[in-house]
Formats: sequence, C-alpha cells, structure tokens
Amino acid sequence: MKKMTSSEIRQMWLDFFASKGHSVEPSASLVPVNDPTLLWTNAGVAPLKKYFDGSMVPENPRITNAQKCIRTNDIENVGKTARHHTFFEMLGNFSIGDYFKSEAIEFAMELLFDEKWFGFDKDKIYMTYYTNDTEAKKCWLSHGIKEDHLIPLDGNFWEIGEGPCGPDTEMFYDRGEKYDKRGKELLENDIENDRFIEIWNIVFSQYNSKEGVDRKDYKELPSKNIDTGCGLERLCCVMQEVDTNYDTDLFVPIIKKTEEISGVKYTGQMAFKVIADHVRTVTFAVADGATLSNEGRGYVLRRVLRRASKYAKQLGINKPFMAELVDVVISIMDPFYPYLNEKRDICRQIITAEEEKFLSTLASGEKKFEAIAEKANCKISGSDAFMLYDTYGFPLELTIEYAEENGLTVDVEGFKAYLLEQKERARNARKDENSMGGQNEEFLAFKEESRFSGYEATNHKSRVIAVFGNSVVLDETPFYAFSGGQLCDKGTIDNVKVLDVIKMPNGQHLHVLENNPFKVGDIVFSIVDTNNRDLTRKNHSSAHLLQAALQSVLGSHVHQQGSQVGSEYCRFDFNNYQALTDEEILKVEDLVNEYIKASHKVDTKVLPIEEAKKLGAMALFGEKYGASVRVVDMEVSKEFCAGTHVANTKEIEGFAINSIESIGSGTFRITASTSVNAMDFVKATCANVQATLDAVVSKANELVAQANAEGISLSFGYSARNIEIYGYRYILALRKEVASAQAAYKELEKEYNNKKSQNALSDLSKFDSLIENGKLFAKIEAMDTNLIKDMATALRNNKNLDVVLLASTDANKVTFVCAAKGDYDASAIVKEATKITGGGGGGKKDIAQAGGKDASKVDEAIKHLKEVI
Repeated sequence: MKKMTSSEIRQMWLDFFASKGHSVEPSASLVPVNDPTLLWTNAGVAPLKKYFDGSMVPENPRITNAQKCIRTNDIENVGKTARHHTFFEMLGNFSIGDYFKSEAIEFAMELLFDEKWFGFDKDKIYMTYYTNDTEAKKCWLSHGIKEDHLIPLDGNFWEIGEGPCGPDTEMFYDRGEKYDKRGKELLENDIENDRFIEIWNIVFSQYNSKEGVDRKDYKELPSKNIDTGCGLERLCCVMQEVDTNYDTDLFVPIIKKTEEISGVKYTGQMAFKVIADHVRTVTFAVADGATLSNEGRGYVLRRVLRRASKYAKQLGINKPFMAELVDVVISIMDPFYPYLNEKRDICRQIITAEEEKFLSTLASGEKKFEAIAEKANCKISGSDAFMLYDTYGFPLELTIEYAEENGLTVDVEGFKAYLLEQKERARNARKDENSMGGQNEEFLAFKEESRFSGYEATNHKSRVIAVFGNSVVLDETPFYAFSGGQLCDKGTIDNVKVLDVIKMPNGQHLHVLENNPFKVGDIVFSIVDTNNRDLTRKNHSSAHLLQAALQSVLGSHVHQQGSQVGSEYCRFDFNNYQALTDEEILKVEDLVNEYIKASHKVDTKVLPIEEAKKLGAMALFGEKYGASVRVVDMEVSKEFCAGTHVANTKEIEGFAINSIESIGSGTFRITASTSVNAMDFVKATCANVQATLDAVVSKANELVAQANAEGISLSFGYSARNIEIYGYRYILALRKEVASAQAAYKELEKEYNNKKSQNALSDLSKFDSLIENGKLFAKIEAMDTNLIKDMATALRNNKNLDVVLLASTDANKVTFVCAAKGDYDASAIVKEATKITGGGGGGKKDIAQAGGKDASKVDEAIKHLKEVI
C-alpha cells in the first residue's frame, strides 16, 4: 500500500476513472441548486439525481467526482469517534446505464490492488455483499479474492424511499489486532469497531422500489446504474497509517493552529477534534453561499459554529478565533478548491461576527440556566436541558456540570427523549431527501433527434416524430421548453393550443396539447405567441442585468439561487448575508435602468466550456453543464444561458422592482417587471397598501362626520397626493403616504377625545338630580373608557361623593366605571353590577371598570346597586 497525501489520493482516484472513460465532474455546491428536497448536498450522488431518475441524460454516462458533503444528523458523535464528521469529501464513480456489476468490481480491483494505483495488500481487504447477490460474490472470486474474505449480509441493500435501489458491496481494510483482537465476526455481526475500516461502497442500482411491494417482486430498471462512495478522510486514515481521521494531513494543521491559539497541548481531547471538523464545515458552507440564521440550513450551520465555539471554552479560548483557522483550512484545500481563496475575506468576516454574537448568547444561556436552577426542585427537567442544548448550544455535559455545581441533577433520560424526537424528524426528512423518483421508461427510450429553432424563428413547418397521449414531439420546433427558470412559449400547432412545453430526458421538447388530433408523420405548422415571447425575452434579459447590478451594489458573493421568468414578471432568488436596505434596493433598480438606457448589444455564442470560463462568463453556481455552453453577453453581464433574450438592452424599455422578500436563511427574492407595463404590475403588487391607505382616509372622514354631528369641529391633517414616480420609489412613497395618514388619524382621534372630554367635564351639574346620599348611579352615552374614568373621578372629587358609577352602553355591550372613596370598594361595586349583566372586570379600590354582556339589563343593574350599596 502506498503512503500518500490527501491531495495525491484524491487526484489518483480521479485520474484512474478518467483513464477508464469517465468525465471528471467538479464538486457541486454544498447548497443544492434547484433541489428543494435537500438541505445540504449530502452524498456524491446527490447532484446526479437528475441522471439517476431519468429526468436528464448525461453527455457521458461514466462520471467520477470528489464531492463536498455535509451531514449533521450524528453531530453529537463528532469528536467522540475516530471517523464521524459533519463535512467530508466523497469520492465516487458512477455509471448511468453503461457498465454494471462485473466492470464496476473489475475497476475496484485494479484501483485498490494494482501497484500503479493504491497498491493494497489483498489479505488486508474484506468485502461484504448482499446475501442473495451471488453474482457479486462470483465477480469477487473471479478476481482472486479469497472466499473467507467475502461476507454475506442481509443489510447490504441500498433502499431509501421509492425509486432506484439495489444490492451493494462494501470494502473494509483490516488494521489488525492492535485495534481489536476479534476478527471478521466484527463484520459478520455488524459490530462498530476500529479494526475494520469501511473504505468503499458500490451500489448496484438495478431495481425500482415501490411502496407495498415485496423486495423480491421489484421490477428491473430499464437503465441500470452504478453509484459508489469512498470517504476521502477514511481512505487517508488507512493509507497514511494513523489511528484516526484527525491524525491525517486534512486535520493536523488545524489542530496544531488550535494548540498555538489555546496554549494547550493536543493529546486526543474531543474539543480539538470538534473544532477541526466544524471549522471545515463552516468555511466551505459560507464559501458556497450559505448564511447563518435561525431557520433551515442557516440554523444548522449556526449550531455547528456555536458547538465549535463552545468547545473552545474548554481549551480556555474565550474570544473569536476561528478566522485564524479559516486560513489554515484554505491553505489545505485551496489546491483542489481554488475558489476558497476568493471567499477568504467574507468567510472570516461572517464567522467572526457569528462568534461574537455567540459569546453574548452563551452568557444569556448561562443566565437562563440560573433562572431554571432557581425554580428546579432538585432536578433540571429533560425539556429544560434540551432547550438549553437546542436554543443556547449547551451540550448536555455542560448542563450536568452546571447542575452539579448547584447541587442539582439532570433528567438525562427526558433529555434523550426530546433529542430522539428531533432525530426522528430529521430521519424522516432524510428519507425524502435521498429518495429518487422512478424512471419514465418511454421518455428514456425515445432518442430520436429534435431541433429547437426558436432562436431564429417563431413559426415553423415540422413533422410529428412521436406521440405520447395528448403530447407530441416535432423534428423541429420554435417552442421554447421550460428550462433554466424560463417559462415555456405559448402558441398553437395547426390551431391546437399548446398548454405546456417540457424538456425530455434526451433533450427533445414535448408539446402538451389541449387535445391531440395528430399522429406520427403528420406535417404541422407551429406558431409561437410573439407578444408573450417578446415580454418573456425582456424579463429574462433583465434578470441577467439584475444579477450584475446586485453584485455591483452588494458584492461578488451574490449568486443566483433560482429564478423564474415569463411574460408578466421576472423572479430572481439570490443569496446575501442580510436584508437589503431601501437605499440598496433603489441603487440596484437604478443601475439596471442605466444598463437598459446604455443600449448594450446582446450577443450569444456557443463555446467550449473552458473557453467560456476564460471569457469570464458566469455559470449558475453548482449547476452542471456540457462540453459546450451558450453564452449570453450583455457587456455588463456574461452568463451561461440557453434562454431567449433581447438583441439590445434598450428593448427592455424600463425595469421596476415590485417586491423583495426573504424566502429562507440568507436567501432573498426580488420580483420585477419590465417594458411599458412595468408600473401596472407595481401598482397591482401595491393594491393591499393602497387599500390600507383608502381605509385610513375613509375611517378619518367617518370620524369627522360623527364629530360634526356632536357639535365638535375637527380637521383631518392629511390630504392625498398623486404619486407620479417610477418603480420601487412608488412603493416607498405609497408606504410613506400610509404612515402619514395613520399618524394624522391618531392625531385626529386624540383631538376628538380631548374635545369630547372638555365638553363632558365642562358641565357636571346635569348629574346633580341623580345624586342620593352621597352616591351617583347614572347611564351615559357611549364614549372612550378613559374619558368615562376622568368624568367619574371629577364627579367624585368635585361633588365630594362616596360612590360614582357610570354605565356607558354601545350596541349590546356596557362599560361600567366606578370611582369611590372611604370604605367603599370600586372594584367590588363593578363586579356586583356584572352579576346582573354578565361579564367581568375589576381594578383598584378607588377606581375600577368592568364589561357587561347584556346592555338591556343596565337599568336593572343600577337598581340592584342602589339597593345593596
């Protein structure tokens, strides 16, 4: 076995499979693109799901990669075991309907044992295989693997959810009795151990699983696939002949730097391992555009960083320090991932800011613990322990330590129950994340060529080459199929309405029709709705200009996270570390309009991908492309794009942002419109804001009319103005109008209540005839409760009364207010009143109020009070 560095191992893997006709795919982003089922890219196969489920056909059916992955489901084991990680690299080789079991095993034999490659000793490698997969066993035997090194296991069957599945075979390296005196029974009984290290797993994806169907009855897939995974960290551990993954060249420099920062010598402490693992995760995730937040992947990332920061305290590190480790991570990984160096500053900035935030959060968590401890009866409950863990990042061990210092214990079993519940939720989610949909056999099998002519023409005479129910495929079509976020064209084929246009696995455009009178061989005439196409082109081109403007205003870290463009609007999703200010939004909108007015020519070229990259053309981050790509060049923007566009930016006419919102952790969505209709969409978006403004004005007018009827003169200090400005400024101006109107209405209400109060308190003599024995019980008109209180208090004080009870009725409800002095209790009096009318209330001895439910019983309530008080 050769002793190699991690870089050499990774490169040798890729070189080997490239020599076997595989295309070397660059690692996809850790933040999945166009895959809402995944929180993170969590396996080498994840970015290739579209090939495995048959929704797309790759240019080369043989693929190899070194894929960045994040998994956090076992985060509590990171640092405890030799091999658990949150971030890891998965080496893989894949066959999409090309070679299968025999050749996959043949490749494994050559790479593992040939002296030109890894050069392992056959006596050190053991293979497990699915018990019923005799074919795999025969393949291994035919290559000279001893039968006592082949172990059948019922569990060697890869199946998650419905879709492609199949048996798998795993390869283990035996590190000898130093790590465990027990032998291969460790493998036979699936016992966790440090002797036999799994280094490679090959899945033979040959069946289609269906819910409710026994495995023995699964149907064979029309296209059988190979999916493999080899953890780089584990392979390094074995080939560098060290005890744990943390002793490899992927981690040692990080640990040494942590020693330097902390002044503590590393002797295997868990804290060093947690920090080394987690800083790799956070560095790569942030570099790939993830942000830290309280939801989704941002929440997961925040927990990872805070766990590292928390363990740093055990090493005496009580300040932000991880930015120094970011530099070490980049120095280790930069040769294979050169983009990390470009992201260095933003990674350091974001990680340091989060560490600073956590130090204050940790202090809050300690305060929270103190509050819990004060109320605890000898024991911290499981729910409180989990809350400290989940919200404040307190590991259970820390809570136990704090509890012991306070003479308390912790309900560990209760905590584990809450933790298990959380894991079950995550496990159920992972079933959906990794499940691949079934293959459409008819679409996969159809390979006849069809050409898209829509760049040159919007109508075309064509021949029907396939019929699928109410759908047809043409030999040439001007209809754009939904792709790259651009909605499909509208129009007709021989006057039959086209409802949808879908891109098939082999690239043809499938036209879904309102009804289908056609058969194969028919000559038909296709007509695209040119008005719809033109509006779509303008919106799509504006999306490119929008990305350029966002990067100019916010920074180069901004990348498209998704989009949808059609004839009505352009919807653009992008990453940023915080919400945009109104000033930034206006700058972006203004810049796009400047690009439009500059009349930039729009050129499109099909180029080899490497040449396109050299020109500086921007790819959708994490998306897969073929050997050739179409580049759309607008001078201020160069992007890989297959969509339809204007010939010159001036054709867009105008660009207006309708809305901006957060749609997830660090991801924002701008909706905008273009052309002469842009402001119509802006105003439609603002319909609810306008309705709010109209409602405030209407309410104010009603109050003025009511006041006039009561002889009170009021003036509403707001007058509506006609807003004649463009785009997002219109939205801001309308919001300002609403705020101004609402403020004016508050002043109007205040003025009304003051004047009504003055009127009410100016003549209290009208109540003189109702006073009996120092007490006043009276029914009055509906008015503000505070005014009633003022009136009751004034009557009590000015007339020197012991009790004043006023009952104000409004519709079927009544408000009782009582002011009292001496031995009389106002709170008891209003409660006595509600015994008659229903309801309830209370207050202080000298002033109280209550609400009654039945206003028809007010007279009865007053009579009752006169009798009992």
